[in-house]
Amino acid sequence: MDIFIYVLIGVVALGIGALATIMIQKSLAKSRAKLIVEEAEREAALIKQNKLLEAREEEIKIKSEAEKQAQARLSKVQSIEAKQKQRELQLNQQQSENQRARNENEAVKANLEAQQGVIDARKAELDRLHRKAQDELEHISGLSSEEAKEKLVESLKDEAKTAAASYINDIMDEAKMTANKEAKRIVVQSIQRVATETAIENSVTVFHIDSDEIKGRIIGREGRNIRALEAATGIEIIVDDTPEAIVLSGFDPVRREIARLALHQLVADGRIHPARIEEVVAKVRKQIEEEIIETGKRTAIDLGIHGLHPDLIRLVGKMKYRSSYGQNLLQHSRETANLCAIMASELGLNPKKARRAGLLHDIGKVPDEEPELPHALLGMKLAEKYKEKPEICNAIGAHHDEVEQTTLLAPIVQVCDAISGARPGARREIVEAYIKRLNDLEQLALSYPGVIKTYAIQAGRELRVIVGADKIDDVETEKLSSEIAKRIQDEMTYPGQVKITVIRETRSVSFAK
Repeated sequence: MDIFIYVLIGVVALGIGALATIMIQKSLAKSRAKLIVEEAEREAALIKQNKLLEAREEEIKIKSEAEKQAQARLSKVQSIEAKQKQRELQLNQQQSENQRARNENEAVKANLEAQQGVIDARKAELDRLHRKAQDELEHISGLSSEEAKEKLVESLKDEAKTAAASYINDIMDEAKMTANKEAKRIVVQSIQRVATETAIENSVTVFHIDSDEIKGRIIGREGRNIRALEAATGIEIIVDDTPEAIVLSGFDPVRREIARLALHQLVADGRIHPARIEEVVAKVRKQIEEEIIETGKRTAIDLGIHGLHPDLIRLVGKMKYRSSYGQNLLQHSRETANLCAIMASELGLNPKKARRAGLLHDIGKVPDEEPELPHALLGMKLAEKYKEKPEICNAIGAHHDEVEQTTLLAPIVQVCDAISGARPGARREIVEAYIKRLNDLEQLALSYPGVIKTYAIQAGRELRVIVGADKIDDVETEKLSSEIAKRIQDEMTYPGQVKITVIRETRSVSFAK
């Protein structure tokens, strides 16, 4: 029992101790909480004070900015007011000046009106004196004013004609001195482009026969032989009343040559029938093709030109059967090639390239096809196709100014082409057309008054005009030559240029008996 009491007492003591401990801890916790609350209140007060300070600073800053903006606006308004006042002062000053100028103008106007009255009075007096002087002059000279004007106008016309003729002479002399190069270029272009090709020389071949009896054999029964020949050659054969001649008509010179040779063999052999015609035409065509290639090779060898494409050699050979203005195209190309080589050597350029370009410059005139292109451009395209060098191609394409000249070979080929075509005798025209052109030249000059005789000489390249010395003076002689030249240029077609020489001379003839 005592033990139980002791235990109970111990337990109670322990409980009392624990309770006391709890009470102490609770008291400590309250004091800590109080301390934390006090600390938080102090921090909150500090934060509040800082925020108030920041708000005051921001307020001061905004107020300062507002004061600055207000000050700036005030300054701007003051500046505008100052400018406005200055403008008002200027306007007032200008108004006063305008008023002063208006007053001065009115005074000047009044003065001018007074002077105008004086001038009108003086003018009336002058008109009266002028009429009086005019009447006296008419009375003294015996001429009216209109007649005097007419005489004065005639005198001025004569002076103007003399001055104009002198001025024209000065211009012509200056042009001769300064425009020699341009004149040569124009002459070369005229030689190349103005003369018109005559169709009959380029589309007709005349085949001569021994007797008209052969014509019937060529025609054949119901025309079968001539139809077979035309079908085989592609050439129109004209059998008419022309004695001992048959006309072969076609624009392809090679076909015309094939037809001519085939007819020659058929007439010589005597056997003329459709089968034989086809056989002979095929044989002749083969021979002509071989001859074309052989001619091209021989031409290239003669000129020392190597490495030509076989198709270019064939085109060179075809030139043998083509003419231009009556000049054989192959002969023209050979001449041009040799001239180009000589000129290139003199200028220190490559003569081989120049000779090659000169030979090939007209290959565009003999293509197998006929495209719608100038022969210079077509020749350039053919040369490019067959791998010729760019300077050769440009020289071919530029020899008629179809493309821009980019190398020194191009003007050489152009000039040598003109030289070969322009030399006397190189090109011909039909006799009737030639005679008609000379007659037209002479008749044109004879239509002018004062012309006595005219002579077209040097194959129509010069026209000499004889005028009467008593009908035309020296000034009118110079004017006449210019007028005739201009009319010939406007109304006629001619190769190259025509020189007009007007001759005025006085002859005195006496006889000693």
